[in-house]
Amino acid sequence: MSILVIGLNHATAPVEIREKVTFPGDSEGHSTRFFSGLDGVEEVMILSTCNRAEVFVVADDAEARKEAIVQGIGQVHGIDPEPIRDFLYIKTEAEAVRHVFRVASSLDSMVIGEPQILGQVKESFRKATKVNATGPILNRLMHRSFFSAKRVRTETEIGSAAVSVAYVAVELARKILGELADKAVLLVGAGEMAELAARHLIAQVTRPIVVVNRTFENACSLAVDLRGLALRMEKLEDGLIDADVAITSTGSCEPLITKDRMNRVMRKRRYRPIFIIDIAIPRDVEPQVNDIDGVYLYNIDDLQAVVSENLGERKQEALKGERIVEEEVGKFMNWKSSLGCTPTIIALREKLETIRTGELTRMNGKLSRLSPAEREIVELISKSIINKIAHDPILFLKKAGGRTRESFYLDTAQRMFGLDANRLEEHRTEESSIEEEIDDRYQG
Repeated sequence: MSILVIGLNHATAPVEIREKVTFPGDSEGHSTRFFSGLDGVEEVMILSTCNRAEVFVVADDAEARKEAIVQGIGQVHGIDPEPIRDFLYIKTEAEAVRHVFRVASSLDSMVIGEPQILGQVKESFRKATKVNATGPILNRLMHRSFFSAKRVRTETEIGSAAVSVAYVAVELARKILGELADKAVLLVGAGEMAELAARHLIAQVTRPIVVVNRTFENACSLAVDLRGLALRMEKLEDGLIDADVAITSTGSCEPLITKDRMNRVMRKRRYRPIFIIDIAIPRDVEPQVNDIDGVYLYNIDDLQAVVSENLGERKQEALKGERIVEEEVGKFMNWKSSLGCTPTIIALREKLETIRTGELTRMNGKLSRLSPAEREIVELISKSIINKIAHDPILFLKKAGGRTRESFYLDTAQRMFGLDANRLEEHRTEESSIEEEIDDRYQG
């Protein structure tokens, strides 16, 4: 089985391309199920954020299946995949594993060290498991990516003074307008990104922050936390008329602020300047809005300059993080190469356990004179002996995994220990929990 990652992100595609590939509605797993149904695809997970859209796949042959995945991305979004092809990256095996670990560890983020991405990866994994789209390899890959991210976070200072896209948006507003204390601020959206922006704004403004959201209850909830004001979405134009700066971050599939709407707003404002920072994907604001006199529109790609200014001290910590990722990639690939040995290892353990329990049963008459505590000691000793006998053969088989003579070593072990061929075939479908148990017990 091969691991394959196909996607695009802020580094490979501008916002006008990224907003075409956002996997809308995948909360119910529709897109995940679509990819799961493709020939040769065994496991699937989709990751979609404001700065990336990626499909993680375990397939019988990565080279043979990658074109179907690319075509599938177009089909799911109702677009011709050709215009986006040049913006896509296609990564396989170790390169794909490295990419997943870097993403989870925020080393591939626009804002290196931002803490939100790990939660987003975990949520995407939860959605994939909910529709039974993952399996032993992808499950292991994701859990190891979480472990790598934790190591990067705890063994480096990459997360110190943590920033986010929302933080950078507020910084951009401050760079444009100077002090924000006396400015009227409008938040369009009440989700996680809006809440993060609000946290950074609250200490810098003195006027009440106004929150507009499609679900009025959510707008009210955030406004209460901010000691601000809430407006219904129908009152969006009223909010824009009064605002000096607006930050938009909704999940709308269509622009909320069109050129026609903004023309009406600007006439009522008498063309008093307004700064709009759109950090949504797809965008909340039509790009043509920037053509209107007095409107200064920035999108998520415009944040890169601010990010670069804040990157200096994080670069050294990022290098430490990269070394941790490389170490974890090596461990994962070693595990993956040993998968072919797993059925033989499980069968060997079963046979040794059968011998152990059989001998204890045969000696039951003599053991019956022992006290319960003494019988427990015999049980523990017999298990320890079996584990010690199995230790070296199992480590040898695991190290042989992926090597040119792997089949020879496996055949030799199967013949030497008289392992049942039928049981071996059954174990080829065992879940990764058994494989991980082997790792834990025979780590050496």
